[in-house]
Amino acid sequence: MILDIEMLRSFYASYSESVDKAKETIKRPLTYAEKVLFAHMYENADLKLFKRGVDYVNFRPDRVAMQDATAQMALLQFMNAGKNKVAVPASVHCDHLIRADIGVEKDLPSATATNKEVYDFLKSVSKKYHIGFWGPGAGIIHQVVLENYAFPGGMMVGTDSHTPNAGGLGMIAVGVGGADAVDVLTGQPWELKMPKLIGVRLHGKLSGWASPKDVILKILGILTVKGGTNSILEYFGEGLESISTTGKATICNMGAELGATCSIFPYDNNADEYLRNTGREEVAFFAKNNIKNLRADDEVYATPEKYYDQIIDIDLNEVEPHLNGPFTPDAATPISQMKIKGPANDYPMDVEVALIGSCTNSSYQDLARAASVARQAYKQNIPVKAQLIINPGSEQIRCTAERDGILDDLKKIGAVIMTNACGPCIGQWKRHTDDNNRKNAIVTSFNRNFRRRADGNPNTFAFIAGPELTTAIAISGRLDFNPATDMVCDKDGNYVKLDEPTGYTFPPKGFTVENNGFIAPSESNGNIEIIISEQSDRLQKLEPFAEWNGEDYKNMPLLIKTKGKCTTDHISMAGPWLKFRGHLQNISDNLLMGAVNAFNDESNCVKDQLDGEYKEVSSAAKDYKQNNIDSIVIAEDNYGEGSSREHAAMEPRFLNVKVILAKSFARIHETNLKKQGMLALTFVNKDDYDKVQEDDRISISGLTAFAPGKHLIVILKHNDGLTEEIEVEHTYNDTQIAWFKAGSALNYARLNK
Repeated sequence: MILDIEMLRSFYASYSESVDKAKETIKRPLTYAEKVLFAHMYENADLKLFKRGVDYVNFRPDRVAMQDATAQMALLQFMNAGKNKVAVPASVHCDHLIRADIGVEKDLPSATATNKEVYDFLKSVSKKYHIGFWGPGAGIIHQVVLENYAFPGGMMVGTDSHTPNAGGLGMIAVGVGGADAVDVLTGQPWELKMPKLIGVRLHGKLSGWASPKDVILKILGILTVKGGTNSILEYFGEGLESISTTGKATICNMGAELGATCSIFPYDNNADEYLRNTGREEVAFFAKNNIKNLRADDEVYATPEKYYDQIIDIDLNEVEPHLNGPFTPDAATPISQMKIKGPANDYPMDVEVALIGSCTNSSYQDLARAASVARQAYKQNIPVKAQLIINPGSEQIRCTAERDGILDDLKKIGAVIMTNACGPCIGQWKRHTDDNNRKNAIVTSFNRNFRRRADGNPNTFAFIAGPELTTAIAISGRLDFNPATDMVCDKDGNYVKLDEPTGYTFPPKGFTVENNGFIAPSESNGNIEIIISEQSDRLQKLEPFAEWNGEDYKNMPLLIKTKGKCTTDHISMAGPWLKFRGHLQNISDNLLMGAVNAFNDESNCVKDQLDGEYKEVSSAAKDYKQNNIDSIVIAEDNYGEGSSREHAAMEPRFLNVKVILAKSFARIHETNLKKQGMLALTFVNKDDYDKVQEDDRISISGLTAFAPGKHLIVILKHNDGLTEEIEVEHTYNDTQIAWFKAGSALNYARLNK
């Protein structure tokens, strides 16, 4: 069964006509990303040549996907919107709340019992409002979307930062906060700054131990975690032919680590084959009939420098396996350099755990290639030095891999098969270790490796690699093991060189699944009552935030001045805190607990200006709130990097933080702050960050004349009585200023419906 088939038929019936009309208006050839964007204008009459990276544009996405951790807050907001059903096809995926501990046989039943209240809530809301529901164990949101929902030329938003995974099948797929998702779910315009376009031209063909993962790991080393901000990466070139659709999805998935809006590949034979192998022959037929508009125009490919803001050339013949890390995904290291770089940087060179899976690398092809490496160790009696953990991407992948013996190949070298869920990738890992503060190294096929993210240990040096290299490193137990040149020792003392990985792109016998855990939307459930207990510590009905009082913010105490990288992991930690994602009051206790205080280099230890004591960030914020005092956060570059979790914006808002003043913001987080009625401001002169002192009282001047492009003034009143004024800027447009004045975007929508 093809899900949402009527929507797909309607979409493809008008897609090429929409693109052709856009070309008539723009009067020049279009890139593929532009074709998809212009075909999804909220109002066709608004179409014009927008200024990239500057103009805000209203779009009409085709669908919404939500994972269970973020779906709770998104759907709690949707319930306040007064709608009877969602305006576009939507789905909920229960993949984040399942802890990896012993193995799927015990972990899944445990998670189902522990999270019953949340799963029941999500299931009932999904039934009531006509949303598809994928239960616990069904799979990781992005793999399930790729297998069932993604389609060439479409546009979707998802409440997870790795939603761009669907770009591997030719979609504009953008990670957003829950409030953005609610805009789409209620049929309102979805606003996005028109992205810049980075063209990535791929030549040649991957070979040896190199995998699609290594392409994006290399690009991360080139662009860094900020290099793709407010941009779409559009891939082209003859090198695309040799990369499978799931490989392309891997590349798009980790484009999120560049800060990119999304990434996209054009439609090709690989995409056609993927659609047909996943039971969507009719969608493949539609796509072939629209093929000229599921790629850039020929003129673009002939002279790409005329149409893209930046061009990156990658010779796939020269790409070698990478290990990126530790602590940031853009610290790119070709494996051949690790023998020098590792000891020079005092990395722990013995690898204790290797983990394969996550939304980035858990396809059938990924597991098949990893299994081809594992099979060699088993057959040649090579001891495996590191623990190996596997998270399949979906129940369809798991069921097929089990039937084909792939999971057995991995189990034979000691691999533990965890639930089809995110698990360790998002901190849902009960790691069995003698000391969770000990310095150690792990290697994963995941997408992020921020400090503490996987296991909570600040001294775990986490490195990112492709699944093939991850398996080889598990066998060798060494961070500097290069399987292309190095050997491993078997049980008899013989040195053996591992063969290059192999593996089918698709299962020779086709995919199989017995029960995929899916409950389809139904028109007959509108009378379902959603019950949230007032005594619940996991779910809490949302109360609207207060509107702006019409005055400048005055004499706000500094809550914290953060130092260095401050991701959404630092602002609102995952791991054990995931259980409170539906309860804003309870989860606010983790506010900024991972951020480093610039004045004492400690985490979760700030000065409360009311009593002079040092305490947890949330405790100081609560003290200010209880005394009806607003507060402010000061931060450095790329504040809010990482996951799309809007809790990182809602928590400070809930605790009366009114302003985040940073050197720069990550795209999703800046939008989330705006949606919740907060001020997201940036220094005109970044050096002014240094002027902020611990005991400052801070005012924002100019809010009564708040307008697009107009700077505001921050007044720092120091403890010695002296004051300093610094100029700050913002990116708010008229609509976003209206959100601020109303108290939130949802308040504004409710007032103007």
